[in-house]
Amino acid sequence: MSEVKTHLTAPDAKHIDLPWCHVEEFVTPANAGSADLYLCRATFPPGEAHLFHYHPGREEIIYVLEGQAEQWVGEEKRVLKAGEMALIPAGMPHMTYNPGPDTLKFLAVLNNIRGSEPMVVDCFREEPWVSHFTPIEYPPVS
Repeated sequence: MSEVKTHLTAPDAKHIDLPWCHVEEFVTPANAGSADLYLCRATFPPGEAHLFHYHPGREEIIYVLEGQAEQWVGEEKRVLKAGEMALIPAGMPHMTYNPGPDTLKFLAVLNNIRGSEPMVVDCFREEPWVSHFTPIEYPPVS
């Protein structure tokens, strides 16, 4: 296990560019020595989405910092604004979409980060999820 960092600053973040957003990973076992938590800040341009997926064995909190998120948790959709959040049970399909016109920024916190299950399982091409939101065709993520 890495040494635990109790204070993290911008240079500590690992930056990842995905087709739909930019991610800044702050708390992971690798960069902060966390035993069980993951925290990132995600920035979505208008019109982009993290399509329906789930995290086996992991709960998630999505907390909106700026803009608005069309947030699906299961088959329930709400538009969240700054200061609002969604609690996503382990294994629950969910999706975040930025309906615009402003950039969306949110924090995502997941537990059980060292669990043996896959981190993310996509299900956006399966029913009923594909009927709720037509998938955006993104290039594969390696």
